[in-house]
Amino acid sequence: MEEKRINLALQGGGAHGAFSWGVLDRLLDEDWLTISAISGTSAGALNGAALKAGLSRHGGRAGRRAARENLDHLWAQVGRISDNRIVRWMHSLIPTPRGMDRLTELFSPAAWLDNLTRVFSPYDYGPFYVNPLGSVLRELPWPDFGNARGPQLFVAATNVRTGRIRVFTNAAATVEAVMASACLPNLFRAVEICDPDTGRLEAFWDGGFTGNPAMFPLYAPHLPRDIVIVNINPLMREGLPKTPVEIADRMNEVSFNASLMSDLRAINFVKRLYAEDRLHNRPMKNPLIHMILDDTLMNDLNARSKLTPGPGLLARMKLAGQAAADAFLRDHADALNRRDTVDLPALFTGSGIIG
Repeated sequence: MEEKRINLALQGGGAHGAFSWGVLDRLLDEDWLTISAISGTSAGALNGAALKAGLSRHGGRAGRRAARENLDHLWAQVGRISDNRIVRWMHSLIPTPRGMDRLTELFSPAAWLDNLTRVFSPYDYGPFYVNPLGSVLRELPWPDFGNARGPQLFVAATNVRTGRIRVFTNAAATVEAVMASACLPNLFRAVEICDPDTGRLEAFWDGGFTGNPAMFPLYAPHLPRDIVIVNINPLMREGLPKTPVEIADRMNEVSFNASLMSDLRAINFVKRLYAEDRLHNRPMKNPLIHMILDDTLMNDLNARSKLTPGPGLLARMKLAGQAAADAFLRDHADALNRRDTVDLPALFTGSGIIG
């Protein structure tokens, strides 16, 4: 296979980010595939930082092996959080009818956490507050941004004061920036970073509010046209949400996909202009869009499972990501650097995935 260059756009979604771990693990098997840039948000930023750290320290297969080891270590640390033992115990007793499912939702750690965050703020912990992501990230061999080797990393966060997206890259893509990108405000205190653009100390929240992931950094002229989006928030759900938990879950998915859908609509508009030859001699990029996803799996889960990263869930997500990436490479490797594998107009009315 001839060498092909791509950009990765990695969505955030808590424990479901282990799906992207599996995708990256599989993509790293292919020596002919070069990752030129990574745009990541929240869990996508964690994955992107681990990937960048490995690929920037070593070249060739050694870099790919280091990146894989970093990703394994990252998710092993995340997996130390206890899985939902109470719900598993209740479901092991008898097959649960719908009413019992509603009852077990009330006993899940995610439900307790959701209720607690409606009463308590992360600022109520006083001197006992700790953001656990800090220690996990600092255990990684952080990328050497003075070294040109490896992909460019873009980390998206939301400026609390302005409500605007802030993308950190190069030397600015620090541990603190990744922590800011994954800072859900009902769980963690805002991460404060001295922003050279404003010259002041700014507070940041999760990047998923404004860019999940940020697409525009990948339009740079020096980067390849191909953008491979790894989706972990389902675009489609056929069933109508009816319970309070189902309604809240779907609201979460829609809101965290809103910025991506807006970006894809803009790209689709540019593609129409290109098709009508209305951008002749204008320096505007015509990206090639691809997606790696498993909406069937994500429809079996819910937004609350994003907060319960038990080892069983993480292992399942990794395997699913590996399988999805393998299917993508089998079906679409030849299309990379040549054509889209997502039909954007159809995406807004149907599945949009070209078979």
